[in-house]
Amino acid sequence: MAPDSRGTTPGTRPGVRILVVGGGYVGMYTALRLQRKLKQRLRSGDAEIVVVTPEPYMTYQPFLPEAAAGSISPRHVVVPLRRVLKDCRIVIGEAERVDHAKRTATVTTLATAEDGTGALEIAYDEIVIAPGSVSRTLPVPGLAEFGIGFKTVEEAIGLRNHVIEQMDIASATRDPAIRDAALTFVFVGGGYAGVEALAELEDMARYTARYYHNIKPSDLKWILVEASGRILPEVGEAMGTYAVGELRGRNIDVRLETRLDTCEDRVAVLSDGSRFPTRTLVWTAGVKPAPLLAATDLPLTERGRLRCTAALGVEGMPHAWAAGDAAAVPDLAAAEPGRETAPNAQHAVRQAKALADNVLASIDGRPPAEYRHAYAGSVASLGLHKGVAHVYGRKLKGYPAWLMHRVYHLSRVPTFNRKARVLAEWTLSGLFKREIVSLGSLEHPRAEFELAAGGGAAPGIPRPGRPKDGEEPPEHRPTGG
Repeated sequence: MAPDSRGTTPGTRPGVRILVVGGGYVGMYTALRLQRKLKQRLRSGDAEIVVVTPEPYMTYQPFLPEAAAGSISPRHVVVPLRRVLKDCRIVIGEAERVDHAKRTATVTTLATAEDGTGALEIAYDEIVIAPGSVSRTLPVPGLAEFGIGFKTVEEAIGLRNHVIEQMDIASATRDPAIRDAALTFVFVGGGYAGVEALAELEDMARYTARYYHNIKPSDLKWILVEASGRILPEVGEAMGTYAVGELRGRNIDVRLETRLDTCEDRVAVLSDGSRFPTRTLVWTAGVKPAPLLAATDLPLTERGRLRCTAALGVEGMPHAWAAGDAAAVPDLAAAEPGRETAPNAQHAVRQAKALADNVLASIDGRPPAEYRHAYAGSVASLGLHKGVAHVYGRKLKGYPAWLMHRVYHLSRVPTFNRKARVLAEWTLSGLFKREIVSLGSLEHPRAEFELAAGGGAAPGIPRPGRPKDGEEPPEHRPTGG
């Protein structure tokens, strides 16, 4: 068996090593529970937990829309893994392959290219595969060049900066076409991410418009494009219909049963024939499994997710476990046979607890327990003091649903530290005015110094990070989700 990064193998290494691939909901919560349950064994060296993750933090994604709108600071949307998982070994890197037959994972780190020693090969006894998902894009012409994703905290803050900068451009330009395109915002996807992001940013932009002498809230054009016949399917048909009415009541153009055909040359062309020149196209039309899953010797479903049992083990693969977006887990609580649990945070957090307990059972030679959870319902925010909810059969809308949304997610965000900080920010935002500052230069912090060190720019060439009229700076051209 191949040695790991310390030259040991599962057969010769003392104790047991649990490898957790991914630092999201499932990865962090699983490692956290294992850390608590194995506290003594971790300290004595009889066990080791290794967490491989591309980022040193877990992002609480339900708070991304509020971070984009400025209601929560970006640093409070993320949970630092090294602080929470103090007894775990954190490896910042990407798992490139998993060879479960040999019980090894190949990992590239930030130092891989620097030190020239090649990728790490980490051996394990038990593996938890939870790399999450990535944005599901379609071959829409122009999407890779002009689309903006909304899955990470960097994308959320970049989008906030982008929206405010478009208002700056619209206020300053003398070209009516550029002004109209700058004030047109197209969101594709009517799920949680798309609806909540649009609603929060529309709230923010409408408030921000009062500080521009030549922009009125009615000048801003917001379009939501959804391929199916309704939005927010998780909250039920009635609440989804209410949400459409609420958005349309705010002059948001909701296009149902409509697709984006192309967005070349900054023109969004829809399947109903509509054309919208726009400088902002946000793509939130679903997710797909992380590419790592295809680089394993584990069984996959037709959709590319790991084929799992109700006990969260990978089918036919002892000592391999998965949950969350990466796993196709049978839903034992569903009325219809053959259904799988939804890949959402509600299941992910609960699956992580069950998964950790089953890993411990495997180590101790006990049988694992099956995961079963009846779906409680869903809540969604539609901007400040507005929301919809369908929880335990009860339907709520408006302020009560918005309040439930905040209370629920405050209870779910990890660590007391984060709960207190988020609550404090919400309290302060209720007492003081919104912040309407764009900090787009943060994305290229060396631009000013490079300009000074390079001796200045030629006449007519804008400073780095500042576009000409009608031109988008490179940092605001994220590629395809």
